[in-house]
Amino acid sequence: MSKETSRWENVLCSVEDVFTAPSFTLFCELMGAWVLVTARHTICSMVQVMDPATRRAHDAYHRFVRAGAWSLDSCLAAVCLLAVRWAGTGRLTLYLDDTLFHRAGPQVNGAANWRDAVRSTSRHVVYARGLNLVVICVRVNPPWGGMPLALPIAVRLHKKGGATMPELAAEMMGQLAAQLPGVSFVLCADGAYATLAGAGLERTAVVSRMRRDAALYLAAPPRTGKKGRPRTKGKRLCTPKVRSIRLRRKDFTLATCEFRGTEVDKLVWSTDVLWYRVSPTALVRLVIVRDPLGHEPHDYFFTTDLTMSAVEVMAIYAGRWGIEIAYRDVKQIVRGHQPQSWKDRGPERAAGLSFWLYSAVWVWYLDVCGKRPRFAVTPWFTKKSTPSFADALAELRRTLWHERISPASDGAPLNAETVKILVEALAVAA
Repeated sequence: MSKETSRWENVLCSVEDVFTAPSFTLFCELMGAWVLVTARHTICSMVQVMDPATRRAHDAYHRFVRAGAWSLDSCLAAVCLLAVRWAGTGRLTLYLDDTLFHRAGPQVNGAANWRDAVRSTSRHVVYARGLNLVVICVRVNPPWGGMPLALPIAVRLHKKGGATMPELAAEMMGQLAAQLPGVSFVLCADGAYATLAGAGLERTAVVSRMRRDAALYLAAPPRTGKKGRPRTKGKRLCTPKVRSIRLRRKDFTLATCEFRGTEVDKLVWSTDVLWYRVSPTALVRLVIVRDPLGHEPHDYFFTTDLTMSAVEVMAIYAGRWGIEIAYRDVKQIVRGHQPQSWKDRGPERAAGLSFWLYSAVWVWYLDVCGKRPRFAVTPWFTKKSTPSFADALAELRRTLWHERISPASDGAPLNAETVKILVEALAVAA
């Protein structure tokens, strides 16, 4: 077994305690086939690229996904420990968002009609049927530089009539806090999750967008000693949008900020305010960001950590784009919405396993190629300087196919078994 293959075995063995012995064998076979399959990513297609001598009947893998005795939370918790090794020391930066996995079947368990954020506009709302998933990713700054990676470490299915998405996010943060005692977090999310600022998350500072028309106040004044209930908020302030208009250019500070792996110049201004509706008992730091050239609209962010600078707030929020890249790769490359599992816990588990596989492939690639990344430079993209997830997946595919084919070849003409394996792979890829 090569060094690269043994590293992949180590990633798989990190979740061995989550499964029974028979289920772990099915899990390893399914994840290996998920990496290798190039046809439509259904479970039956994955079975076709497994070793014909050892694979089980296809219904065993369907049953494993929909009704196996294992926990998706525990599976993701194991890959979380692997990903955290690459997240650096100090506070962990986490990114939170939700995404829609399109599943059109009328009997897909957990699926419902949701607003499609990709196809909808402010004037035209498009609805689509599928699984609405709330995902938390950990930020990893890769050793080769460039755009930060966002590796999924927690997933929840949002159902109609069930817990809200902020409530699901709070549950996941509670589990992460219990799993990583002594570790503090910075949770970055868009404005839909701004209410988490007042949720009392353990050892967690929240960074998010602030509404342009947010009702802001000064801190509550001290008690006067008079009878009656003390005031809970101070003088009403102008909204962030009005404040941004009133501020002059000289009021801002020109700062160089990290922006998705590069550096940009921005005008920043900050102050501490009370956003009573979101965090009624604690101040938050409002950060207004302007484009020095005036080409982009003003941005309004906030953080519950009053020691965090405006530059840090902007850099953390800008890195949130990594979770959008993760969604794109999981949907378009891992094809997490394609496994044909529709009963019981199957749809949620299949989607969760696709996120697990995305993180596992990146962890393996960082372990094997972190210091010297290997990736292809095509004639139409000669300026490419950093690897993508497609490069990491291709490298793992080469490793697994080489490990599978080499033992059957002794340097002489390929024998019948080797030919059979190659033909099976090519037939599925065609």
